[in-house]
Amino acid sequence: MSKEGSRRGVKWSWTSAFVGAAAAAATVMTLSSKPRDPDFHLISIDLTSFKLNFPVVDAELILTVHVTNPNVTSINYSSTEMSIFYSGDHLGSARVKAGSQPPRSCQVLRLPARLSGLQLAHHGKEFVADVAKREMLLDATVDIEGFAKVMWWDHKFRVHVDSHVTVDPVFLDVIDQENKSALEVFVK
Repeated sequence: MSKEGSRRGVKWSWTSAFVGAAAAAATVMTLSSKPRDPDFHLISIDLTSFKLNFPVVDAELILTVHVTNPNVTSINYSSTEMSIFYSGDHLGSARVKAGSQPPRSCQVLRLPARLSGLQLAHHGKEFVADVAKREMLLDATVDIEGFAKVMWWDHKFRVHVDSHVTVDPVFLDVIDQENKSALEVFVK
C-alpha cells in the first residue's frame, strides 16, 4: 500500500469514528429526551373569601400545586382553566396563567379558584354527610397546551390531567389524591 493510500485509510477511519461517535451521541440524546408526563401534586387549599349570593355562598380559594417537569427541555404553556367537580357536577374552576418551566425542574403554582355554592346546594344532603365524616371527594380536569423547544424546533404538546382529591371540607386539608397525566406531542 502506498503512503497516500495509507493516509486515506487513516483519514477514513477518523471520519468514520467521528460519524459513529456523533450517531451514538444523537441516539443517547434522543433516548434521554423521550417526552415524559409531568407530575402534579396538590399541596394545599386556602380559603380566601366567601361571597354571599343569597341564598348561597360562593367561595374563592387558592390551590397550591407542585409541578415537576422531568424532561430535558424547557416548556412554555398557554393559560387555561381547570374544571372542578363534586359528585359528577361542575362545582367551579381554577385559572392557570400562561408561563414556562425549565428542564428537569420543580415549580409551585398558586391557582385562584372559585366554587359555586349553588352547585354545592344541589348536593346538600351528600355535602352534609361529607362534612360529618370529614372527607369530601373532588375531581378536577385540565388540558394544558404549549410548546417545547428541542434544538431548533418547537414541538407543540398537550397534557391532559385528571385528579381525584379527598379533602377535609371543614379545614380544607388534602387527605389523599391521585393525579394522572397524559402527554401528547405533535410533530410538524
